[in-house]
Amino acid sequence: AATGGLLTLIFRYLYPNVNFEPEMDFTAGFPNDFANGVDERFKNSYGVWMVKQEGKLVAFSNICTHLGCIPNWLPNELKFKCPCHGSGYYMNGINFEGPAPRPLERYKIYLRPDGKITVDKTKVFRQEKGEWNNPESFLNV
Repeated sequence: AATGGLLTLIFRYLYPNVNFEPEMDFTAGFPNDFANGVDERFKNSYGVWMVKQEGKLVAFSNICTHLGCIPNWLPNELKFKCPCHGSGYYMNGINFEGPAPRPLERYKIYLRPDGKITVDKTKVFRQEKGEWNNPESFLNV
């Protein structure tokens, strides 16, 4: 039994761990694939909302800035609403109700040479730091 346990531990040590976390960058398609408003195609798979508004396309994190819950998009009210503590965000990501201390975070978004959009979640832009003016935080469409 001791030898079997030891062999099991050795096998487990040599067997690679599997990472089930989503990719940190992904291809979101072409600019024409997005209509004005909120696109939830990537909410569950990558944790991203794509929002096209006022000639700009942005990639918002779908994590509430209060305690990390996942808000829902309410199309009839044109807002994101967190079910945990009631934080609310306008379509542009600005918080306006509830305990959320700051707006949603944006991810880097850029157009590849082949014309497809790539979202890079390793680079985060925060509005309160003035980073939403950075040209990498949005895509002119």
